[in-house]
Amino acid sequence: MLRFLALMFSLLLLLAIIGTGGAVYVFWHYGQSLPDYHQLAHYEPPITTRVYGGDGRLVAEYAVEKRAFLPIDAIPPRIKEAFLSAEDKNFYDHAGVDPIGIARAVVVNIRNKGMGADRRPVGASTITQQVAKNFLLTNEVSIARKIKEAILAFRIERAFSKDHILELYLNEIYLGMGNYGVAAAANSYFNRALDELTVAEAAYLAALPKAPNNYHPIRHAQAAKERRDWVIGRMLEDGRITRAEYEQAVAEPLVMRKRDDGQVIVGADYFAEDIRRDLAARFGEQALYKGGLVVRSTVDAHLQAHASKVLRDGLMSYDRRHGWRGPVTRIPAGQGWQQRLAAVPYPQGAEPWSLAVVLALNEPNALIGFADGRTATIPWIELRWARPWMKDQEVGPMPKKAGDVVQPGDVVLVEAGARTEEGKTLAAGQYSLRQIPKIEGALVAMDPHTGRVKAMVGGWAYGKSQFNRATQALRQPGSAYKPFVYLPALEHGYTPSSLVLDAPIALPQGPGLPLWRPKNYGGDFLGPTTLRVGIEKSRNLMTVRLAQAIGMNTVADYAQRFGIYDNLPRQLAMALGAGETTVLKLTAAYAQLVNGGKKITPTLIDRIQDRNGRTVFNHDKRFCDGCWPVQYSGQEMPMVPDLREQIIDPVSAYQMVSILEGVVQRGTGRAVAAIGKPLAGKTGTSNDSYDVWFVGFSPDLAVGVFVGFDEPQSLGDKETGGSIAAPVFRDFMMEALKDKPATPFRVPPGVRMVRVNATSGKPAMPGEAKAILEAFKSTDRMPSEDEDVLEGEGAEGFTFNPLPTETGPSHGLVMPNAPPPPPTGPAPTSGGLY
Repeated sequence: MLRFLALMFSLLLLLAIIGTGGAVYVFWHYGQSLPDYHQLAHYEPPITTRVYGGDGRLVAEYAVEKRAFLPIDAIPPRIKEAFLSAEDKNFYDHAGVDPIGIARAVVVNIRNKGMGADRRPVGASTITQQVAKNFLLTNEVSIARKIKEAILAFRIERAFSKDHILELYLNEIYLGMGNYGVAAAANSYFNRALDELTVAEAAYLAALPKAPNNYHPIRHAQAAKERRDWVIGRMLEDGRITRAEYEQAVAEPLVMRKRDDGQVIVGADYFAEDIRRDLAARFGEQALYKGGLVVRSTVDAHLQAHASKVLRDGLMSYDRRHGWRGPVTRIPAGQGWQQRLAAVPYPQGAEPWSLAVVLALNEPNALIGFADGRTATIPWIELRWARPWMKDQEVGPMPKKAGDVVQPGDVVLVEAGARTEEGKTLAAGQYSLRQIPKIEGALVAMDPHTGRVKAMVGGWAYGKSQFNRATQALRQPGSAYKPFVYLPALEHGYTPSSLVLDAPIALPQGPGLPLWRPKNYGGDFLGPTTLRVGIEKSRNLMTVRLAQAIGMNTVADYAQRFGIYDNLPRQLAMALGAGETTVLKLTAAYAQLVNGGKKITPTLIDRIQDRNGRTVFNHDKRFCDGCWPVQYSGQEMPMVPDLREQIIDPVSAYQMVSILEGVVQRGTGRAVAAIGKPLAGKTGTSNDSYDVWFVGFSPDLAVGVFVGFDEPQSLGDKETGGSIAAPVFRDFMMEALKDKPATPFRVPPGVRMVRVNATSGKPAMPGEAKAILEAFKSTDRMPSEDEDVLEGEGAEGFTFNPLPTETGPSHGLVMPNAPPPPPTGPAPTSGGLY
């Protein structure tokens, strides 16, 4: 017996030695090529870059993995306890691998197998093992991977604290719907911060690591609730919650909450996309999508929403004037129409309208149906606008009944709750007929003192086209460029009352080319006319003469100063806006007029911080001694320096502001005057009405509007900046300034205000109805009653006298002279008209 016992003991000892040796060999073998776990000490996970508006609301998020990293101390105990109960209740007691958990898993799996249950085997991976797998290994299902996982778990436990391991796990784990980490998941599923979650919500997040896609709260609601309740039960068993908390949590329905609209700035897609491109250019794609940048943008939520609305309204108004292009498609209107309608693809850019099919005509109305089976009507008042579209923006005859517009089977876009042309809201069950405009446009609003862009819309809808017409489209500004031809004249001694001849002119373009004969929009001539009236009435011939007098080199220099063009061709047609620029650049140029001639750089971004809160970009470069937080004890307020470059004389800038104010009061921008507050601006229309503009400002807000087809074509006869773009500007400013006082434009030192006749520019007589206050420089010679304009024998060959000499300006008289030298190169065919 003793020999037998000794033999058995020897065998067991031998087996133990062999087993131990085998284990050591296995650990040695698989431990040779394991990744370095020390990298976990300096873990910086990919986290989401977020863009915020001026009021703190979210504009956009950019990420490969949606994640918000939180240190372990910032994660509420309830969240940690839920995950420990669900995944590893002995986490703080084991050394990386849980023998008790392994034994329990073996028993459960043997029992399930013996009972014939076709269930997925129960695992026993600890949180530490999951960290090893997620950070350092692959998802390969094999014994080798499990061995490596266990080895790494032991090593990680020796190297790091339990809290650090749990921090890595809770920030790295994938929890479905593109969310990584508990903070991102809480926001995505419940629109809450972690410390706002209930026990049931925390338990649901802890239920997800096992199989996130199988427990979606909407697609798999029953399975999701069962899994959540199981976690709640584990929390009760572990003593982490009370019985009352358990019963309350189990009774709580599983409800997914979307992010509130009030937390997100809606309609800023073009704005966000330009910021995305800027960030990628500055910091690279890696930092953009993984670096966790925090971007404070300049967008104003209220102005942005209103800009989107007024631009869409303006484009839709133009589109309705030019006719109905027909239904989206046609389907049989008989039995089964609901299924056929549901199969029709929803047109991009049609949000928030609905698709409907015309079921019958109840003259003069149309009966329509929706895919969900509802029916409604389009009343005649919302059909009568739909004159048939014809080529060249012409329209056919007015419809007389619904059948002239739609037929049964037509699939059309409709809108509920819209207003009629008389401003009345449609009754319930009535819809407006809609179509997506082919016309496009852009709007930019900025602070003229800082260049901060407060609103930007780049087209009808971002879903229809991501091309940003505010920053990417190069279009001809037409007459909207004229102020920057007249401005150099004001800088070189001319006054707003200086006279320029408005009469036919013919200029040579070069050998073998015909004479260039620019025309005014209406084909008429005013004769000798003041600079003020020349801009107010947008006279092309005066602009050409003025540009010839001061020289295209000077005109090009000012265009570059104001950032409109980098290298303007030295051709006289360019003075009429034949060059190409963007809405953002031209709006910034106008902003530099109203701010007194100070250079500004347009920006969509105020500040950028990295993932650690360090500022890596700041648009405002000013410094301020004494601005740091100190206790106020009567000392003088600190002075913040003005670092903006002065690019023109502030008095010249104000003279142009005053002239542009006259454009709104008496000229081509009269549609804007209805606002009833100090405003200034200029219309612009290129040849054949391909591009139409209105750019203007109040004392503290500059706005530019452009409308045109993406593939340039005429907008139609009599369509101008005053009829299309100016109403959009007006409607935007009406809302932007509704709560603002009627602030007059600021007058700089050195301005002398003189009462003159608005038309002639000569001193006004007492009681004269057309008298205005004209802005002169203190060095200007005032106009006199007996000044005349000399006339020549013909209109061709007239140029200006030389620029004023030291003896003072000569009032800009038009003098007969030798024919002007030809401009270099042929004149472009396009130019400013109106």
